[in-house]
Amino acid sequence: MSYTKESIQQMQLKAVAGFKVTKIFIHRLYRIQPQKLDKILLVQHNREFQKINCLECANCCKTISPGMYDSDIHRIAASVKMKLKHFIEKYLSLDEEGVYVFKQVPCPFLNPDNYCTIYKCRPKACREYPHTNRKRFYQILDLTARNSKICPAVFTIIENLKNNPNLI
Repeated sequence: MSYTKESIQQMQLKAVAGFKVTKIFIHRLYRIQPQKLDKILLVQHNREFQKINCLECANCCKTISPGMYDSDIHRIAASVKMKLKHFIEKYLSLDEEGVYVFKQVPCPFLNPDNYCTIYKCRPKACREYPHTNRKRFYQILDLTARNSKICPAVFTIIENLKNNPNLI
């Protein structure tokens, strides 16, 4: 079963409404052995991403701006055939932590059909989003709670864990 645009919107509304409960639940996950948590999340991640088509949503591209490494910036600038300085001036700004991010959201490289014009050279943060399949998952629990309001897959993964205590 895959999700529809409507079901994705409903999940996002539920995620925002239940955010306080999600944050409390997420903090309980610190009690789980890190390797066990990684395995649990990887299974949930793989299951969820068999059902969801990110092109139906692209909420991450529409609402948040990825932090970028120098290698990301150089790669993208070369891809769009711009001098580095001009690319930075046109598209990037420094956030409060001194990390380069896109000046605008939605992403300036997101097409109306939710396709990314720089997909093959997109930033590492975009390639790895929503980070639910990474090792040492315990290090990003707070980020995961915030991502549950943005990404319906993260919301569903967390809801599955909440509703199936035998998984954890």
